[in-house]
Amino acid sequence: MEFRRLGRSGLNVSEISYGNWLTHGSQVEEDQAHACIKAALDAGITTFDTADAYANTAAESVLGRGLKGQRRESLEIFTKVFWPTGPKGPNDKGLSRKHIMESANASLQRLGTDYVDLYQAHRFDRTVPLEETMLAFADLVRQGKVLYVGVSEWTAEQISRGAALARELKIPFVSNQPQYNMLWRVIEDQVIPTSEREGLSQIVWSPIAQGVLTGKYKPGQEYPAGSRATDEKGGANMVARFLDENVLKRVAELEPLAKQADLSLAQLAVAWVLQNPNVASAIIGASRPEQVHENVKAAGKKLDADLLQAIDEVLGDVVERDPSLTKSP
Repeated sequence: MEFRRLGRSGLNVSEISYGNWLTHGSQVEEDQAHACIKAALDAGITTFDTADAYANTAAESVLGRGLKGQRRESLEIFTKVFWPTGPKGPNDKGLSRKHIMESANASLQRLGTDYVDLYQAHRFDRTVPLEETMLAFADLVRQGKVLYVGVSEWTAEQISRGAALARELKIPFVSNQPQYNMLWRVIEDQVIPTSEREGLSQIVWSPIAQGVLTGKYKPGQEYPAGSRATDEKGGANMVARFLDENVLKRVAELEPLAKQADLSLAQLAVAWVLQNPNVASAIIGASRPEQVHENVKAAGKKLDADLLQAIDEVLGDVVERDPSLTKSP
């Protein structure tokens, strides 16, 4: 495993991190989830990402139990706040001071830790003054419950506003967590340049495009049984945008390029996002330990310029680049 600095901070993170969205606490039994966490630890992953909204708080609890007994100082534990949790009352969502403070304390309890290394605004909240949100984050930093602050799926303009307030409040605002992969590059035009200027790194989710970049979805064929595309409760709506026949044909044409690099398609996809110098870590998920062992082989892989150009030529116009698709509800 290799490590990268998170933003303009002194925090090192594993360049492949483990996330438990859509799996722990819902799709995968706890013993299997813990086996995946152990596989991640054995592979050298030290960075673990979750959120209070995942499985309506259950994912945090599963992760906390799975990491129990590990040396806390050797881990980087990330979580998030924004989406509705609990009984979903009027204050059980968003980025108000009330919801942030209460959610942070509840997340710490579920994770079994006194602090999180990174606390992230899971989306931008247009209904709450940004000053209120950032002050709540600052107070958590001063209390020692949060070491660094980040966001997820914020636009370039929102990142700039957050960074200005973070400087004023003197808190470490270090990261953005967007969707990013070979097929979905909407952050490249505006978000990444802004992040570089403001001292933020990207911690990217969906580096294999919800499994499409593994090559398991074949053009003209039925979706594999038990795959995400067949699970209406487990992300079928998220993967649907990538299941166009033309997209699947282009992905299949990447297979020779992966072999040329001595990588599987999934490894090529993870390695591809790590070629971007503004990416600090790529989040992988897993329902089986062998998936972790397979994907971590992308760590440290360098793709040459000719291979990167060949990938672009194969994918052509199926790549989504529209920066307006980065938006909050």
